[in-house]
Amino acid sequence: MRVKSEKKNRKNPSTGRRRESPSGRVLSRRCGKALDRSESDQLLRWFDAVRRDLSWRRRRDPYSVLVSEVMLQQTRVEVVERYYEAFLASFPDVRSLANASEEEVLARWSGLGYYRRARNLHRAARVIAGRGTWPRTAASLRELPGIGEYTAAAVASIAFGEATLALDGNVERVLARRIALDSDPKRALGRRALERAGLDLVDGGRAGDSNQALMELGATLCRPRSPHCDVCPLSEGCAARALGRAEDYPMRRVRRQRLAVCWVTAIVERDGRILLLRRPPAPGLMDGLWNLPTIELEAERTDCSDRELARRFAREYGGRWSVAGARARAHHSVTYRDIDVLIVEASIGSRAEVAESEEAVFVEVAKLPPSAWAELPTGALVAKALEALFRARAESTHAGQGSARSTATGS
Repeated sequence: MRVKSEKKNRKNPSTGRRRESPSGRVLSRRCGKALDRSESDQLLRWFDAVRRDLSWRRRRDPYSVLVSEVMLQQTRVEVVERYYEAFLASFPDVRSLANASEEEVLARWSGLGYYRRARNLHRAARVIAGRGTWPRTAASLRELPGIGEYTAAAVASIAFGEATLALDGNVERVLARRIALDSDPKRALGRRALERAGLDLVDGGRAGDSNQALMELGATLCRPRSPHCDVCPLSEGCAARALGRAEDYPMRRVRRQRLAVCWVTAIVERDGRILLLRRPPAPGLMDGLWNLPTIELEAERTDCSDRELARRFAREYGGRWSVAGARARAHHSVTYRDIDVLIVEASIGSRAEVAESEEAVFVEVAKLPPSAWAELPTGALVAKALEALFRARAESTHAGQGSARSTATGS
């Protein structure tokens, strides 16, 4: 009886590398399609030559990778650059993060937004520290609180070398154009097609670099608008480019309509200190963070009098309020809301409602900017509102001085 020889091109279980056929071509793991290995090599050569020097790319330990990937969710690279090293300086390893209080973690996260990420990262750190060992595969990392498929795959490939695909928005766009995907990339059929195309580009020996190369490609060349196809390392095999329709992929989903909102934020000063209030720790906007007193106005009632605003603040927060009128404006965005912020100066009667407690605190103005309040997790609106107010005050003072000089000269 003839014994069948072992099939070639099978993945080597000990190294994670795909075995090559004598022709130098490899076999797709998902569909059996023969592909030229040079494409994945070319992608890595391009990445080695042009990769951005981002601080988190200098570290390969799983904790540093996890922190960076969580921070980068829905947040621009240049913003994360301002927070990443400071966060690691406060919590240098998973155990120090696990041992910290939630308020300490939120304080170091202040300004990054989407605070549920920080809470989930904190919870995951406690699970890992409790176990005493890191999960090393994408499948086991997904069992951690708040860790989804993309984050798990990114950590598994970059920190542990698992040959898996980390499919974020940038990579999704690259691969959808590469195969001219004619279905929704967020649905199961489209996602499976992207995974097949992406895994063919993941080098078993440099899986983390392959994933970062795809992310870099999507962020810098294969952009949503005006992609630089002429210098793309994968341009020859790109179906969308061949069709002359790169910008048509991936298929666009109907986005939730932006909602215009008007908020009124009050600056309450007392003895050189500013009042901050903390929302109760419940699901919602800015829950558990310290913020300036803020109310939302109905679209049809944005021209409220100072007296009406005082009544609204009193209903929301208690106490006896008086409002001195608008002093500045700022713009703020939260998820799908575009918020026009009217900043007013206000005062409140000295009642128990605003005594320093776990719900209210007066913070010294001398400690501005808010980033100096390292012990308090504050919402991003605090910085925007105070900066706008102090800028308006400075301009008013400058204008007043100029008017006084003109009067003196004229006399």
